[in-house]
Amino acid sequence: MISTLQATPQIASPVDSRALRTALGQFATGITVVSTRAADGDFVGLTVNSFSALSLEPALILWSLRGSSPSLQVFEKAERFVVNVLAEAQVEVSRRFALPIAEKFEGVAHAENDWGQPLLHGAAAWFECRTVSRQVAGDHCLFIAEVERFTLSEAAPLLFHAGGYFALGSRL
Repeated sequence: MISTLQATPQIASPVDSRALRTALGQFATGITVVSTRAADGDFVGLTVNSFSALSLEPALILWSLRGSSPSLQVFEKAERFVVNVLAEAQVEVSRRFALPIAEKFEGVAHAENDWGQPLLHGAAAWFECRTVSRQVAGDHCLFIAEVERFTLSEAAPLLFHAGGYFALGSRL
């Protein structure tokens, strides 16, 4: 059976960045906080929804960071980082780590892993990673990393779609 479109698609030029962003927002994603320790010992973290699995053998993930991000230099120099997959109860954590503030970890429960990287309490999963590749792609830097260790919890993941947060629905 062939289904028909329920709405007339809007055609937009790729140069219309607002329309492109809206169209890309139709792809629902999970929300993560990618965290690391800077050379000066401070923890650095930011909200990221560009996280993706890349390979199972070897175990590789990828994510990207805007080239103008103040955190870019820290992540370019960091050998390791943690991808904290946020749980649906962590909307405020996502919002906090999306802000341009210095003390993002203040008041957010976390611990250090064996490499001194911050793990956020309450996450749905944690991926402890070692960077294997960085590449500039458009206006972002693409990070590819090997998963050295991971942990998962029973918590449902936080989702993002069309500019808003969502909880996981029922299995279809």
